[in-house]
Parts: sequence; C-alpha cells; structure tokens
Amino acid sequence: MTASVTNWAGNISFVAKDVVRPDTPEGLRKVVAGSDRVRVLGSGHSFNRIAEPGAEGVLVSLDALPRVIDVDTARRTVRVGGGVRYAELARYVDESGLALPNMASLPHISVAGSVATGTHGSGMRNGSLAAPVREVELLTADGSLVTIGRGDERFPGAVTSLGALGVVVALTLDLEPAYGVEQYTFTELPLEGLDFETVAGAAYSVSLFTDWREPGFRQVWVKRRIDEPYTGFPWAAPAAEKLHPVPGMPAENCTEQFGVAGPWHERLPHFKAEFTPSSGDELQSEYLLPREHATAALGAVGNVRDAVSPVLQVCEVRTIAADEQWLSPAYGRDSVALHFTWIEDTADMAAVLPAVRAVESALDAFGARPHWGKVFTTAPAALRERYPRLDDFRALRGDLDPAGKFTNAFVREVLGD
Repeated sequence: MTASVTNWAGNISFVAKDVVRPDTPEGLRKVVAGSDRVRVLGSGHSFNRIAEPGAEGVLVSLDALPRVIDVDTARRTVRVGGGVRYAELARYVDESGLALPNMASLPHISVAGSVATGTHGSGMRNGSLAAPVREVELLTADGSLVTIGRGDERFPGAVTSLGALGVVVALTLDLEPAYGVEQYTFTELPLEGLDFETVAGAAYSVSLFTDWREPGFRQVWVKRRIDEPYTGFPWAAPAAEKLHPVPGMPAENCTEQFGVAGPWHERLPHFKAEFTPSSGDELQSEYLLPREHATAALGAVGNVRDAVSPVLQVCEVRTIAADEQWLSPAYGRDSVALHFTWIEDTADMAAVLPAVRAVESALDAFGARPHWGKVFTTAPAALRERYPRLDDFRALRGDLDPAGKFTNAFVREVLGD
C-alpha cells in the first residue's frame, strides 16, 4: 500500500505496508520483533526517502509513546525518549536550571531524528546536535534493548546512524548551567573582502543569509551568550526592523531580536516554539565542507547563482565544530554548512533539481557532504568516499542488524549493499 503519511514538505508520500503508532514500550517492542522491515518516521522533517520502509515494511511513529524527559540535576544530564521534540525537551531542561549547548534553527524537530541525521545549529565552537549525546538506547531487531555509551568502541557509529541500527527509544544528553542569549540582526554584509573566520566567530552563534541574486549577505543573525564577551558586529548595518530569514515573510513568529535578552531556548532557534513555519512550502538541501574552504566555496556558489537564485528562497551559512560520529557530515573536520531553502516544487522536483546539481558541482572540489535528510543527488560512490569510517559503520550494522531489518533503499544505496 501507499501510506497516507507524508514528510514535512508534503513532496513525498511514504510507501509502507503499514503505519503504526504504538502507545506503550511493550507495544513498540512487539511491532519491531514481529516485522520484517522497520523504519521510524521521527518528526517528518526530511526531504527525501530516508524514513521510507518500502512496500514490505512498517513505518513507526513514536509520537504516542509516553513522554520521557528525566533530568538529573546532580549529573547534569537528561534522558529523553525517542519521540520527544526539542521545544518540549528545552522547556523541561530550562525549568531545572540547565541547558543544551545548542539548538537547531527549528525547535519543532525530534531529538532522536535530528541526532541520527547529523542535524546542527551554528557556532564555531558548537558541535552538531549529536555532540551532547552520552548514551543511546536501541531497540534491536529481536525486540531486545541495547545500550551503547561513551567509551564503548561502537559509540561513534551508534549516534548518527541514519536509523539503520534499531529504534532509538531514548538518548541521554549532557547539559550545562542555563544561560541567557541576546540576538542581534544586521543587513547587507559584503562578500567581497569577507574575513569569514572573524565574522563567523563574532559571537556564540552566527548565521549568514543570502538569496544569491547579488553577491553578499542580505542578513546576519548574531546570537550572543550574555555570559560571554561581545565586541559587536561592525561589518554590517544593524537591522531597522524585525527580520524573517526569507525576505518578504512576516517576522512576528521569529524569536526576539534587537538584543532583548532571554532564555537560551527562546533565542538559539530562529522561530518561536509555538509557531510551525513553512511546512509544505519548501524543499531543502544542505552541504557541509571543511571550514577553511568557506570563502572559496561561497565564491564557487556565486559563480552558479544564475542557476540557483530563480528557485531559491534563501541560503543560510553556518559553522559547526568537528565531531567523531562516523556518519556525521561534520566528522573529523571543523565545517561550514551551506543550507538552501528552495521553492515548493512538484514531486519530481523538475525545477529544483537542476539547481541542486549546480550547487553540488560547484562544491564537489571541497568534498562536500550533504545533509542526510535533505534533497541531494551526490552519487553514492562519491558519497562513500567522503566518509572514512563507513566500513566500520557497515560492520557495526552487520553486528546489530545482520538481517537488515532497519535498512531501506536509501540506506542500502549509501552503504553500497
């Protein structure tokens, strides 16, 4: 059957034999143990078929499971269930006087799904959202529970795992004392002569936005921790009005700007938790490459802007610190990420795909790794060459899921099965 479940953008209807929403851990265990093929939906904020189980498989949503958010203030950790989203987690953590080190621009996405695909926020010193994970609890193919923590040689493969090892029923994350953040916005930052390292390192988190219609950045969003020094942002003019990342869109549902201090979880995302932006109105692509190539990569994309700008809503440029997750797009290298929010397109993406290919061609020389959950056309063979620990992950998958219950066409292509 064709499942009646679509992804965030609505451009994909997932194919599955059945769609199930177990409401107890035991119910989930029975579904997993009794199925030949299983994939987990997460929050659906993907733009490709990474979550699709196929016609013989079961698509599992964890949304109906009891909410698990257990904060340990003494250890500064939180154990969070596989169906929990960041907005919900952040409120609980903040009420305990603690905080996550970073958040993505959108607080509505699931914690487990974000971690599994290498999703990230921004900041020269900030790792991906997988960086705070200290323990993963996996429901494996026979319905048994396997816990893998830091120090286990399997751990670097178990966190950003594309859902290919089992169902993540819980994660334990490291926390830190709660902190406040001020957000400032600026306009018209020139690309010519840009000192990228200095600009991107001007505050705890910096995002640069362009539509690629002209060289340069139309907007800059600077998020400053109030417990850290800040010398300002002298390279662009302060915004005169509240901004939305997409030019022309109403900004009232964006997080507070103009330096109004607030809790970390109300400033690090771009959008307020009570508002869900742009669902169904866009497609997305993103590419991570070594940060030392940021200026050259921006110039390369600028050279193909005539192919990109007609179908682009906005491009966001961010930084991510290197991590040790084998399948993380930031594995082993401090990275710059170029994120493209495309226009809404038809199911075959006839308008957007030529622009995607143009970007990939421009960034190929830099070893760009696409975000696992977004639109990309990078050849699987080329993709595999960009992950030096892929064979280790393949071996780990073979140990934990020898029959391939949690694989699908997407994963098999990536791993070269």
